[in-house]
Amino acid sequence: MTIEVGSQAPDFQLKDNHGRTVRLSEFRGEKNVVLVFYPFAFTGVCTGELCALRDELPRFENEGTQLLAVSNDSIHTLRVFAEQEGLEYPLLSDFWPHGETSRAYGVFDEDKGCAVRGTFVIDKEGTVRWSVVNGLPDARDLNDYVKALEAL
Repeated sequence: MTIEVGSQAPDFQLKDNHGRTVRLSEFRGEKNVVLVFYPFAFTGVCTGELCALRDELPRFENEGTQLLAVSNDSIHTLRVFAEQEGLEYPLLSDFWPHGETSRAYGVFDEDKGCAVRGTFVIDKEGTVRWSVVNGLPDARDLNDYVKALEAL
């Protein structure tokens, strides 16, 4: 079951593409968070979505908002992916224990062994205010994220 709008976002602690530990709770009281789960680095739809976020980064990573992207890839894979695509926001590795954070948000596909395309807008108090979950082949619309952030 996907985490419901209005519920408290499950806290997590994951390594980013530089090996730094990132905790959702460190943004509480400080920033809204756009949490984007995606299946795998270097795949067509994922690359397109993450590059679109890169191209619109000031809308998703600024004084009041933090963008966090999560996949089940290793930090090493994510480092190369970020360098190749010029991604300057944190790419978080939910590699081990495999899919633990993806499962907590209800977006882990057990058959495929990866996260589906789930996005959660979390307010400064840590409450999920908006979400969308798409299947593996279906890209998300960034304009929906912008509208959700503007509503906070």
